[in-house]
Amino acid sequence: MMKRAVFLDRDGTLNVDKHYLSDPDQLDLIPGVGQALKRLQDAGFLLIIVTNQSGIGRGYYTEENMHAVNRRLINMLAPMGVRLTKIYYSPEAPEQPSVGRKPSPAFLFAARDDLGVDLARSFMVGDKVIDLECGWNAGVQQRLLVRTGYGAETERMHAEKMARAVVLDDCPAAAEWILSQPT
Repeated sequence: MMKRAVFLDRDGTLNVDKHYLSDPDQLDLIPGVGQALKRLQDAGFLLIIVTNQSGIGRGYYTEENMHAVNRRLINMLAPMGVRLTKIYYSPEAPEQPSVGRKPSPAFLFAARDDLGVDLARSFMVGDKVIDLECGWNAGVQQRLLVRTGYGAETERMHAEKMARAVVLDDCPAAAEWILSQPT
């Protein structure tokens, strides 16, 4: 049986956006994220991060720096019982060729193929238009914009595109909305 997933942007959605976060000690979770992810996980959703990390392609930090931040995120969520299923990342700068850089749906398709994810019954949560476009391009059930990170600015600047998305205050509100949907 195909699995349901919640695809999550990282910076600005799960953790406070620190503009090219490369130091794991600077990682701060947005309040309520751990509990929200645990509720989604307990409801049977795979938790999959899909993140553009252009700071690597721009030379601001290394892939190892990004992996260290991801390890810290995993370690911060573990005491709450949260297990991330997979982290997909695109290290390229926007002007560099990339297969997986959002808004490309390539990583969502990879999760479908590698993990048996039913995209039509899954969700994409993020704070930028490219996150929503990634979900649209992959055919997920719904795309959710959170107002954390760049989300409030995105909502103001792209009001016409928000008509096709669900806009909520933060990841905990997104989890609540997802869990309220019929299966």
